[in-house]
Amino acid sequence: MPALHTLFLEAISEERAHSVSRRTLFGSGAKLVAGGAVAMAAVASPAFARVAAAQDFSNDIDVLNYALTLEHLEYAFYRDGLASFSAGLFEDGVYDNLVDIRDHEDAHVVALVDTIVSLGGTPVAEAVYDFGYQNVAGFLSVAAALENTGVSAYDGAAAAIENVDLLNAAGTIVAVEARHASYLNFVNGDDPFPSAFETPLTPTQVLEIATPFFVQ
Repeated sequence: MPALHTLFLEAISEERAHSVSRRTLFGSGAKLVAGGAVAMAAVASPAFARVAAAQDFSNDIDVLNYALTLEHLEYAFYRDGLASFSAGLFEDGVYDNLVDIRDHEDAHVVALVDTIVSLGGTPVAEAVYDFGYQNVAGFLSVAAALENTGVSAYDGAAAAIENVDLLNAAGTIVAVEARHASYLNFVNGDDPFPSAFETPLTPTQVLEIATPFFVQ
């Protein structure tokens, strides 16, 4: 059975394909390529360059900025998405839980920024994103994809962290991200805990999944 993040990415790509067809039909110019391929608008964008650079970790600051890039992505997703939907569009309790997840992602961003600055580094900035969802169902599918990918991304990057204290701190974040992923799997009707072991993703694999969301 394919990994959950693969299944979610395929579902998102299908939704994007329909969205691209509609935009092209009306002459508005689609920004994203269907099928999970790299978005053409992102190829030349500073945001894409920052994510691509994260494939090479020369020190702990690089690893932290890689994590921050993903946390910026997640926080912006919840912040902007929840502002565009009313609580009544979700099943009972779901909107409130998503607000909690949004606040967790915000806290992760703040913690990573503060840590990077304390180490003498320069935190990456938030980019501009296009998440491609058209309704609440699409929003929840993207949410699950982001959370599941985020967990695997943290697991994949952990080996590159040299400072044990930072590794422990990253563990406290990824544990919460895993709770988010499990909850969103459940909300989407999928297995909350599909495997006894998580599959780590390399930065290259994460890049393939995340890049289509970046506009600039």
